[in-house]
Amino acid sequence: MTTFPTLDAWLTHLESAHPVGIDMGLARISQVREALQLSFACPVITVGGTNGKGSTCAILESILLRAGYSVGCHTSPHLLAFNERARINGQMATDAELLPHFEAVEQARRSLPEPVSLTYFEFTTLAIMHLFAERGLDAVIFEVGLGGRLDAVNILDTDCAIITSIDIDHTDFLGDTREKIGFEKAGIFRPGKPAICADPIPPQTLIEHAEKIGADLWLFGRDFRYEGQAGSERQQWSYIGPSMRRSALAYPALRGANQLINTSAALAGLEALRDRLPVSAQDIRLGLANVELPGRFQVLPGKPSIVLDVGHNPHAAAVLGQNLGNMGYFPYTYAVFGSMRDKDIAGVVAHLKGEIDHWCVTDLPTPRAASAEELETALREAGVADGPDSTVTRFATPAEAFQDALKRASDNDRIVVFGSFYTVAGVMAYRKSQQH
Repeated sequence: MTTFPTLDAWLTHLESAHPVGIDMGLARISQVREALQLSFACPVITVGGTNGKGSTCAILESILLRAGYSVGCHTSPHLLAFNERARINGQMATDAELLPHFEAVEQARRSLPEPVSLTYFEFTTLAIMHLFAERGLDAVIFEVGLGGRLDAVNILDTDCAIITSIDIDHTDFLGDTREKIGFEKAGIFRPGKPAICADPIPPQTLIEHAEKIGADLWLFGRDFRYEGQAGSERQQWSYIGPSMRRSALAYPALRGANQLINTSAALAGLEALRDRLPVSAQDIRLGLANVELPGRFQVLPGKPSIVLDVGHNPHAAAVLGQNLGNMGYFPYTYAVFGSMRDKDIAGVVAHLKGEIDHWCVTDLPTPRAASAEELETALREAGVADGPDSTVTRFATPAEAFQDALKRASDNDRIVVFGSFYTVAGVMAYRKSQQH
């Protein structure tokens, strides 16, 4: 049996073990799951959607931890360390904790009459599921990787499925309309189980699929919603669900205009599971006050103002543009921007060119990335020209682009790092290296 002494060695092996990086379908992974005899006695919550998945997982995890439950939370991708993908009781799993579960998945895979090969995401997701199952936790939360119906996370029968938003992304795999994508996302719904959709305009395909299989569909605006309390000295808001109301809530510690929708989705999920995972108003307050998630409209302390945001599609860019607009006045805004080639780059630029003066565009360390030249071309086509108040400059790495922005920005300016997990990770790694 193949086995590796370190987590890094396993991950390097998995990056090339399967012929393609994304291989939609559950047949292979389901065989390995059965060989592993993987099952959970505790409630399983799955979270899908185009944007807002990571935030919603973090909010659920934070509230459940404050309520005293033991919680496993799986999210992806990671920014700096693979271990970010597996948190137990708010702490990243260590390499030593993860290794036996990589070995268990490999052993199960090898035990099949005809061993199948697994993608990096499938293999690592199974290993994290196996780790969580062995711990006998009170609740587990899994973020869907891509789509829903054919995603590795969907081998679990969920007790509550949450879909945060539906927008055009990953068109090669999921289709090129919200209706097609909505159908793929709705694949995580289960008969008789709560199916929560926080998108204010849900595609008809999602509603029809939920009805067809007999899922307990909760729609934002129809079954649950939030109300802001305008004019109150301290900003507060309320969640209103089918059977309960949570009033006088503080805004979550995650910044940004869309976080109330994500929080409402999380609270709807907890309302749906209240018989098995009851939480108090105080648990919710403490959970929202303490939630953290790197790279989601994260504003770093100090000057110039630095904003990290992993947003990488037009829907996320629109929210980022809105959040930047709400930050107040800055003489100049510098952007460190790198993106995958398969993204709607023109759509992203259209939402942000009004907020950004100087663009530092960068290559990224993956073959899927658009080159800095391609990004510059997209900006030129969008009408961004060079002048005293506007520039586009190309760089080989996010770190170099960020260093250039830092050199040029005054204390009163701001720097926005966005466009991909790789862009934010490159800048985070550079900043970390400077702190030693």
